[in-house]
Amino acid sequence: MKIPIAYNLRSLRARPVSTIATAAGMALVVLVFVAMTSMAEGFRSALVATGSAENVLLLRKGADAEMSSAFERNAANIVSALPFVAEGPDGQRLVSPEVYVVVGLVRTAGGMANVVIRGIGPRALLVRKGIKLIDGRMFKPGSNEVIVGKTMALRFPHTTIGDQLHFAGRDWAVVGHFSAQGSAFESEVWGENEQFMPVFRGQAFQSITFRMKDPAAFPGIKKTIEAEPRLFADAHLEVEFYTGQSAALTLILKFIARFIAGIMAIGAVLGAVNTMYAAVASRSREIGVLVTLGFEPRHVLVSFVVEALLISFVGGLLGCLASIPFNGLVTSTTNFSSFSEIAFAFRVTPAILLSGLIFALVMGFFGGLLPARRAARQRPVEALREV
Repeated sequence: MKIPIAYNLRSLRARPVSTIATAAGMALVVLVFVAMTSMAEGFRSALVATGSAENVLLLRKGADAEMSSAFERNAANIVSALPFVAEGPDGQRLVSPEVYVVVGLVRTAGGMANVVIRGIGPRALLVRKGIKLIDGRMFKPGSNEVIVGKTMALRFPHTTIGDQLHFAGRDWAVVGHFSAQGSAFESEVWGENEQFMPVFRGQAFQSITFRMKDPAAFPGIKKTIEAEPRLFADAHLEVEFYTGQSAALTLILKFIARFIAGIMAIGAVLGAVNTMYAAVASRSREIGVLVTLGFEPRHVLVSFVVEALLISFVGGLLGCLASIPFNGLVTSTTNFSSFSEIAFAFRVTPAILLSGLIFALVMGFFGGLLPARRAARQRPVEALREV
């Protein structure tokens, strides 16, 4: 015969202060855990969304980032002539040779930050799906005009349409804002590659991106490109390249989340232990009566563990609910591959919320196990004698 859960619920209501305090401690731990994990997930998602499974990114052989790569101008023509490159509606090959540099700009909130300046070709918006002008217009070829990612426009001065953004010794007219489905591109400034090349890198492109006719043919495409002596290039599936760039920092952020939450969890578990030990001490006579009525010690143990789990479930639920407002909150960090600032949004996903709730239940289980064992080992006669 099992002890009904209604007994545990009445017991928790009889000790509201200690129950609420323990649940609040667990809620705080879950809140920190979910917030930090959602920050790591937001960073990872921003970089993964930057790449496409239909695109190939070419870097100079041996280069591990765009900033350390360089191609001569004729490399773009060589790539455009390859048979596996997709064509646009006008029959032109979907190839985007790009200039990639990092410059220091002053944030609106103060302090300097490195920002990616990307010079693109006329077909860049066709090569990369999901890039949309949300305000203003596209820059005109041959002019000192740029468009700014919407996330960057919120964090840096002189990025409003009509402003002059100063870098590389020139003023560049901001004529538009663009969105990129929350990807890292939204933290960049885009202009014409032909205007940026003489200012930054002479006559070199840093990368070449193209759309494949058949994404399933990438392994063969990779072999063909890397065997082409005129290119001297490494071919990367774009989505895999950006996923790899996010791996190191995502791992660090998740480690920090677990480390901080782990330290706080020790305090929360100790709080649960104290609460449950106090409950056992104050209910010794009840325990004796339960055993006298025929409930086995293992039923008493399970009952007290269930009670601890109920407290932790409430705490975990409160922590998860408190973390939901973090979803969509924009913050920034440094992309270690380019040492540039990347803005991204927290992503509080159902999977993260579930992991937070499970984390709370684990804390509750370990917090209630020892007191529950003590309750189960009490002798009925001794328990009934206690005042």
